[in-house]
Amino acid sequence: MTGRPAQPRSLGAELLAAAPFFPQLGDLAHDTARDGRIGVVVALPGQGAATYHLRPPGGGAEWSAPADGTTLRPVPAQATHVTPMKRDAVYDHHAQQGTVPVQIHYEDGGTSEALLVLTPDQMELYHYQVGRIIGLRGKAREDAS
Repeated sequence: MTGRPAQPRSLGAELLAAAPFFPQLGDLAHDTARDGRIGVVVALPGQGAATYHLRPPGGGAEWSAPADGTTLRPVPAQATHVTPMKRDAVYDHHAQQGTVPVQIHYEDGGTSEALLVLTPDQMELYHYQVGRIIGLRGKAREDAS
């Protein structure tokens, strides 16, 4: 199960919403006709079935969705963590915010780039927290010596 849309991540949300979604076996899909219920595609139209067949991810009763996929939407992969990128952080005086380039990592191994936007209060909080982490790292090194 990839759970990721087939379209490139760089497209705007409005393009993704308009693009047709044709899930494959094992993909997760939201079914808008079933109040957004999520299912695993277990049968495709034309492969012994006239419709898509879906089953809840944990098991349960199957249901069908139209063969044209009009009620199905992709379920994006969940982010697992975010790491800072080796690029300069920037402070925008006019916007009163700082930005840090980050890379978002997804459960399926994919990544995307984004900006972490911080208010002055958040910058001060993270300055303190990162300083604390550096101190703990130093203490752990001393204890290990």
